Amino acid sequence: MLMRAVIFEKQAKPDDVASVVRAVEDWPEPAPPAPGEVQIRTLTSALNHMDLWVPMGIPGLDLTYPRIGGCDACGTIEAVGKGVDEGWIGRRVVFNAAQRQPERFFPDDPTGATLAPNYELIGEHTDGAHRERFCVPVGSIQDVGDADPIDAAAFGLVSLTAYGMLRKAGVRPGHFVLVTGIGGGVATSALALCKWMGCRVCVTSRHQWKIDRAMELGAAHGILDAGEDWSRDVRKWTNKRGVDVCFDSVGKAIHQSCIASLARGGTFVTCGNTSGPVAETHLGRIFWSQLRIVGSTMGTNDEFAEVVSLYRTQHIRPVIDSVHHWKDAPKAWAHLEKAQQFGKIVLKWD
Repeated sequence: MLMRAVIFEKQAKPDDVASVVRAVEDWPEPAPPAPGEVQIRTLTSALNHMDLWVPMGIPGLDLTYPRIGGCDACGTIEAVGKGVDEGWIGRRVVFNAAQRQPERFFPDDPTGATLAPNYELIGEHTDGAHRERFCVPVGSIQDVGDADPIDAAAFGLVSLTAYGMLRKAGVRPGHFVLVTGIGGGVATSALALCKWMGCRVCVTSRHQWKIDRAMELGAAHGILDAGEDWSRDVRKWTNKRGVDVCFDSVGKAIHQSCIASLARGGTFVTCGNTSGPVAETHLGRIFWSQLRIVGSTMGTNDEFAEVVSLYRTQHIRPVIDSVHHWKDAPKAWAHLEKAQQFGKIVLKWD
């Protein structure tokens, strides 16, 4: 049996990913769900930055092509594997693409109590959700009821990532928070979550129109990033105090401004580095101001259940940039590559 899919035909060159994206109707259907799995019929799937990185190749991973990306989707469960309650069949669900891996056990290892989870990602390490049907472990899914499948697909991985950052940074109601690079899925999710927490949020962007959109969504202040140090603007906004938390996924290009924007005891939390991973920092500021630097990636199934609960109860909503028919996938990828989106790009599969 064959099905519809969006594939990366071959490895792509940087800034030319859209040229290797193909919408096909002859991709092999997945095997029936294994024990502990469910099979999902896709209604919608959403694009992430991972959908640019996977076709370009991931350092340290031996990726083969053609392959299918997709870390986010909303769909209906059509079948279940052995050991899975049949009550799941027919339910509309989303899934957590982050799959926690078993820990190593060697004779002389110390306690693993402080080890962070080790994840592999559906849509990176294995074929993902940009296809008509796929299977995932039942522990990864959450029921979203009669939610709009466009909204639901756009919600998952970015909201989970932002929620994990919020938890690790210890965000509290009333905090001053800085969210850099507003417009991407994680940044818009961080804005929504911090507003839900009762924080005052400052955003940055290289585009004034993105700042204007963020202000409409509840940001308290916006800074146009012209490539220079904007930390003084942040400190002016906070009456020279600085922000309690900085959420960043930009990396190298703005790292110094982020560190200089933090209040004493503040936390810099990072989940990515779209401008590059190797950043010069200011150790003097870090120790003198007693700052914390925290790394965060994705989240557990329990954290996913928590953030989906916030979505189901309409406390937070995703921001949708655009919706494309799955056959127009190359156009969707071209739009993502331009980095001109505000919110999530979604594919419809009906």
